[in-house]
Amino acid sequence: MVKRYYGGVISATQAVVNAVSASGFFNSSQQMQARQSGSWPTVQTFPPTVEYLVVAGGGGGGGHYGGGGGAGGYRTATGLAVTASSPITITVGAGGSAGTGSASPTNYGSAGNNSVFSTITSAGGGGGSSYPGGSTSQINGGSGGGGGSGLSALTGGAGNTPSTSPSQGNNGGTPAFGLGYSAAGGGGAGAVGANTVNQNNGGDGGVGLQSSISGTATYYAGGGGGSGYLANGGSGGAGGGGTGGKYGPPHLNGITGTVNTGGGGGGATDNSVGTAGAGGSGVVIIRYSDSYTAATSTTGSPTITVASGYRVYKWTSSGSITF
Repeated sequence: MVKRYYGGVISATQAVVNAVSASGFFNSSQQMQARQSGSWPTVQTFPPTVEYLVVAGGGGGGGHYGGGGGAGGYRTATGLAVTASSPITITVGAGGSAGTGSASPTNYGSAGNNSVFSTITSAGGGGGSSYPGGSTSQINGGSGGGGGSGLSALTGGAGNTPSTSPSQGNNGGTPAFGLGYSAAGGGGAGAVGANTVNQNNGGDGGVGLQSSISGTATYYAGGGGGSGYLANGGSGGAGGGGTGGKYGPPHLNGITGTVNTGGGGGGATDNSVGTAGAGGSGVVIIRYSDSYTAATSTTGSPTITVASGYRVYKWTSSGSITF
């Protein structure tokens, strides 16, 4: 039997409270004490949509007078629907390997690997091609790889492959046929890779795009620079693109794309004296209003921050999230 009296409740059953539920009758003082102790259960409210940035791995630079690697595909938007209690898989794509060997079509840089969040897939960047030309199966991608030495008459790889809207990347540059050993830059998320204009200087990698989803304005998905001959290799595009090597003197190696930016690797000059750079790995970042509660669980050790009104989850390796 329950008796009520002015100012409170008397119950034959003792009220019970824990972190997930409360049962029985509580007067206002008891409820306040439970809230202050942190034991009063909170209502879980999960976001219906999230904002995302998905950047794939950059392509490796081409070996032996090779072009710069194309940047990994760059995709970002708001309003992606998510479902509570259903794990969402996150894949962070690795960068493509650098081209190796001398005077062989096999020393094209490898394509980067795709990154995935839910239904969103960003394509790996295309590998840079090399001299002499051969199969061009690896130079298309999120952004296209740069064409190898001008003696090869190779065009740059196609970006935004497969096609997305908005575009996830740009084409790689094309070397000027007959202008010697310099090579073109890989495409970036924000611009095409630069063509070569003379026989000694490599083309610059295309610039990436800037995002503030993490809370800090950061460039991602820059293309790798093409290799130079007697002068300079092309500069890597802002967003982690590696600078191209040069024959020299001095001999300089192609630089690896920056990890977790999706930057393309820099192309190599003659492989007897230098090496190309591998592509940089990708990254997956999501955020939503901090008025919603934290995710129930995550894997892959994402970096989690709460600032400026957002909950931000950043993965630099593959994992999952469950709301």
